[in-house]
Amino acid sequence: MSGGVPSRSSRVRRVVRGPRPEASPVLVGRAAALVGVLDIAAGVFPRFRHSRMHEIAEVLPGSFGPFAAAVSLADGILLLLLAHGLKRGKRRAWRAAVVLLPVGAVAQFVYRHSVIGVLISAALLAPLILHREQFTALPDPRSRWRALANFVLMSAGSLVLGLIIVSVHPNRMVGDPSLADRLTHVIYGLFGFEGPVDYQGNTSWTVAFSLGALGWLTAVTTIYFAFRPEHPAARLTEDDEARLRELLAKHGGRDSLGHFALRRDKAVVFSPSGKAAVTYRVVSGVMLASGDPIGDVEAWPGAIERFMDEAKAHSWTPAVVGCSETGGEVWTRETGLDALELGDEAVVDVKDFSLSGRAMRNVRQMVKRIERAGYETRVRRIADLGEAELERIRRAADDWRGTDNERGFSMALGRLGDPADADCLIATAHKADDEPGDYGDLKAILHFVPWGRDGVSLDLMRRDRSADPGMNELLIVAALQAAPKFGIERISLNFAVFRSALARGEKLGAGPVLRTWRGLLIFLSRWFQIESLYKFNAKFQPRWEPRFIVYRASADLPRIGFAYMQAEGFVNLAPPLPRFLRRRAASRRPCAHGLAERDVRAA
Repeated sequence: MSGGVPSRSSRVRRVVRGPRPEASPVLVGRAAALVGVLDIAAGVFPRFRHSRMHEIAEVLPGSFGPFAAAVSLADGILLLLLAHGLKRGKRRAWRAAVVLLPVGAVAQFVYRHSVIGVLISAALLAPLILHREQFTALPDPRSRWRALANFVLMSAGSLVLGLIIVSVHPNRMVGDPSLADRLTHVIYGLFGFEGPVDYQGNTSWTVAFSLGALGWLTAVTTIYFAFRPEHPAARLTEDDEARLRELLAKHGGRDSLGHFALRRDKAVVFSPSGKAAVTYRVVSGVMLASGDPIGDVEAWPGAIERFMDEAKAHSWTPAVVGCSETGGEVWTRETGLDALELGDEAVVDVKDFSLSGRAMRNVRQMVKRIERAGYETRVRRIADLGEAELERIRRAADDWRGTDNERGFSMALGRLGDPADADCLIATAHKADDEPGDYGDLKAILHFVPWGRDGVSLDLMRRDRSADPGMNELLIVAALQAAPKFGIERISLNFAVFRSALARGEKLGAGPVLRTWRGLLIFLSRWFQIESLYKFNAKFQPRWEPRFIVYRASADLPRIGFAYMQAEGFVNLAPPLPRFLRRRAASRRPCAHGLAERDVRAA
């Protein structure tokens, strides 16, 4: 037919053929969740006997029906737990579902004497087996916090389901027990003991088996998550770091975020030629890269392809935050992903910087006022500091941190004073006429990482809360004025999220949509420092370099945003475990591509 409208016969063929194979994991995951709910309902609520099937049930042992009810309940809960893994195409989830579906079908048939549950399970089992090649994703790195979360959620869910199980047999219940008695019965039942509530006939068996199954599931799933076979979390190995430093030595001047690729809590994939690399961290199922790929631009496509292969192998959601316009163009061209402007990076050219002029009046006055108060500054390379002073600076930086957890991912190195980072730059503020504190006369710290041979990028800013305001402005000006003697021609400051929206929204003639968007950003600035970072950067009259986020689909943006806030430290779902609960640090191991490359080099 003309106009691209599909014919009736093509629509019929599409329906008969079913969904595309690559869409089957999501559909199967949703169907598994539905079957899980039906299995739970079948195990919880009293059965409705049908005359013919009831005759079959009469020949079974008396406790077999209650046992089947408990199996149906446990099967449904496990299917609900597996639904998310099935949506992501996880191989382990597929194997478990293939076993659980027939078990649940048999349990429903024995307890409720109906073939409907069998047919529903069979209807799901067929596409599960038919599209088994779509369920090949590797497991995620394990976390003991996952075990703790499972224990808390399963315990709460077991209490709620247990109260329902105890209460849905009013006609069989002896007397009218109180809510406290029913809750006590549930708690006893979860541990396999008889509680204060009594029933007539086989109902007591049904309730006891079901409560025991809930307690058993809570214990077994928690133990599984705590001690399951570990798929090693990829980390930056010493060999990987050395190769990245070689690439940065040749191509590090292209991207101001390049040196942050050396964070040791990131993993890396290299292009087949080894001339480019992409570093990343996996957060909540999102494979999060930051900045542009490292290395030769012509080799970027090979590294990007390896990145996408790794994401597909684990069923991770690929995303890139903070890449440049050139990087965004390469990412979207090579992968078919979309890009969205995320904000702007403030870059100050040293030769153009001056404190004179009306635009710099506020900064100039603040710096002079602080200098008159007796503060002095020192700008040095890390290599020029003695070990005692460096240790004092490290302790001060930790103690002056404003939050319990370290913040930063895309523009943070995550360490200070490492011997491998001897070429980093550090600016410190001192006030000698004060009574020396825990850190001597030290009052503020700014740390910069290299940006090629002639630039630096701001890593962290820390100051003593008792010091006079304006420490950060003082040290940035000091770094800019001292830059020429270190051969530094450009300094990258903070990244301002949605900077253009804030700037355009405050101008005369801004439309209602832009003003509303700006108002929302200002409201969010109470927690995320959106407006304050923009205004702080703008003080130094920088040039603004746009940065982008690259993503697969618009539906992924909330998940990517949440993962990015976790990576940056604004959301902390897994605070550090107590020392006695921490497992020994595993040796850092490369990802799948890293292992393959090592074998090739060895050959």
